[in-house]
Amino acid sequence: MNSQGDSIKSVLIAGPTASGKSALALEFAQKTGGIIVNADSMQVYCDLRIITARPTIEEEARVPHRLYGHVDAAVNFSVGSWVVDAAAALADARAQNRPPIFVGGSGLYFKALTRGLSAVPPIPPEIRESVRARLERDGVEVLHSELARRDPVSAERLKPRDRTRVARALEVIDTTGRSLTDWHREGLPPLLPPGTFNALFLAPDRDRLYARIDARFDAMLNASALEEVELLAERHLDPLLPAMKAHGVPALIRHLRGEIMLEEAATVGRADTRHYAKRQFTWFRHQLPEFEWVKPEEAGAWLVTNNSSL
Repeated sequence: MNSQGDSIKSVLIAGPTASGKSALALEFAQKTGGIIVNADSMQVYCDLRIITARPTIEEEARVPHRLYGHVDAAVNFSVGSWVVDAAAALADARAQNRPPIFVGGSGLYFKALTRGLSAVPPIPPEIRESVRARLERDGVEVLHSELARRDPVSAERLKPRDRTRVARALEVIDTTGRSLTDWHREGLPPLLPPGTFNALFLAPDRDRLYARIDARFDAMLNASALEEVELLAERHLDPLLPAMKAHGVPALIRHLRGEIMLEEAATVGRADTRHYAKRQFTWFRHQLPEFEWVKPEEAGAWLVTNNSSL
């Protein structure tokens, strides 16, 4: 292993959900003494171990894992918040002279890590609550019309029924007096500039992946995912919070309310997860072409070959 932590390249393992990223990262970390850093936007939540397929307690005990289950579901955790936490995890790995291994499926996390991030300041809770209350009272179309008056560029870019992003754009204006578009022009530098990392995208066969997604969702239900979601539902959190929109959660909550049968909820959860995987393929192909696409059966050898100095 290199003697200087700063000279150790980071390893980035991305890929669609259920592609085997976590197992690959664990195997590589055991070989290299690396520290695994979560780059999945749903696996940050402490309330959602099973339904988000977080590494098990036993797996986390084998090598150091960072940024898993460290956020309460009531928190509107953002990519900016993750970057702050990731910077600390990166510094910790470098201080210990251990390779940081970022693993996950959230494209925005990896883009922020390698391309930088817009410098939007935090949204005060009272402003967020005010916008969300208006959203519930007046509806998303009214708020989109307001956004069109105050920030026509963002309004044109967003779909009129995109509740989360319309609310976010108004929150930024209310907080800063400036449009989200303005803030996006003033970026923060990347934590990992070009040349400081090796990145792969795990690219399994689509049909095989979709079969794995279906089987994994059923396994989650057998492993008490419904009970996990029930505990979350009992907190009566804002349905717009990210944790409340994790794949499978909305449908299972509908089942718990008696609105649909469990099998229908499972069907919806499986379908939502497959659609998400399809979007991940498309997003990484267009947004992060520097990631090398590797078949699962070749990924272990790729990691060893491209990180031979570790």
